[in-house]
Amino acid sequence: MANSVGITPEFGDVREEEQLDWSKLAAYLRDKLPDADRPLTVQQFRGGHSNLTYLLRFGDREWVMRRPPFGPLPVGGHDMSREYRVLSRVWQAFKPAPRAMVFCDDTSVIGAPFFVMERRKGLLVRMRQPLPPELPKDPPSLRRLSEAFVDTLADLHAVDYKEIGLGEFGKPEGFLKRQITGWMSRWEKAKTREVPLMEKLGAWFLENMPESPPPALIHNDFYLHNVMIDFNDPGKIVGVFDWEMATIGDPLVDFGTSLGYWREKSDPEDLLATGEGEVHTLAPGFMSRDELMQRYAKRTGRDLANIPFYWAWAHWKNATVVEQIYVRYVRGQTTDPRFANMGTHAPALACAAARIARRLGFKD
Repeated sequence: MANSVGITPEFGDVREEEQLDWSKLAAYLRDKLPDADRPLTVQQFRGGHSNLTYLLRFGDREWVMRRPPFGPLPVGGHDMSREYRVLSRVWQAFKPAPRAMVFCDDTSVIGAPFFVMERRKGLLVRMRQPLPPELPKDPPSLRRLSEAFVDTLADLHAVDYKEIGLGEFGKPEGFLKRQITGWMSRWEKAKTREVPLMEKLGAWFLENMPESPPPALIHNDFYLHNVMIDFNDPGKIVGVFDWEMATIGDPLVDFGTSLGYWREKSDPEDLLATGEGEVHTLAPGFMSRDELMQRYAKRTGRDLANIPFYWAWAHWKNATVVEQIYVRYVRGQTTDPRFANMGTHAPALACAAARIARRLGFKD
């Protein structure tokens, strides 16, 4: 991606604290990837807040490697084998998914499990940065991007996961309850201070769960910054990334997550502030959340009567996600300056969840 004022390059030199034993990696991959017998050069992708992602070049051939971050990890998080498993299969039925090629659970190679997948090229909308300069900013183009975004998620939910060998990939029975209790536990382990609203909401979600629709293959973290846009067509998604939480479960959890990330001008200031100056979906042309819902419902045929529950829950879950990132900075496990300002995000997201849940009877 071309650089511009205010735009961080897509990749650059590897951060000093995230260097690995590249000679061991090269030796391991030599007979496992095309052209991997050629000299290896490595750079590091700058996007994302979670797993570490590296660009591997063997001569002119490029691959992408992912591994967990350094330091203690939350139980069940950063599961490289899970991400590899879904990406080694889903590309057959869902073109935006990059194909995973190699998985390694031998921690003697680079210190952690990792996998290597094919490289996709296109435009990325990066968190807290301006829209990419190559992306057309006219309202019709941004509307086409919105349509492609929601259509891509709907298409994922239409994948016959049993047909591609993912029938045993998840446990859809009781999925929503496990999600709520699991993220309640993660909040308790990651919190850097008390936010009583988080506990109150968690209990309310458990007591007011709707009946889930039939299960689907879900991404579980589908938002604008995890998709890649065609260089020449804003209405075409050419890549979907960060599949570590993918599973078989309630598709409205997935769609609710997308709504939870999508901002509108009428949203409260503290919620808009979590974008730290770059709230992309406020630009003229991006669809409203209501329009996203209407398009998703039409494309999938699903009843969205209970979607406020899932939308509220997405804010609550995301409060824990950002707290898990922020606590790594607080503990000195990363020096990445992007994490320093995240301390205010969890309370703002909890308040956003409560505002929506009040429509359904929540009282705090």
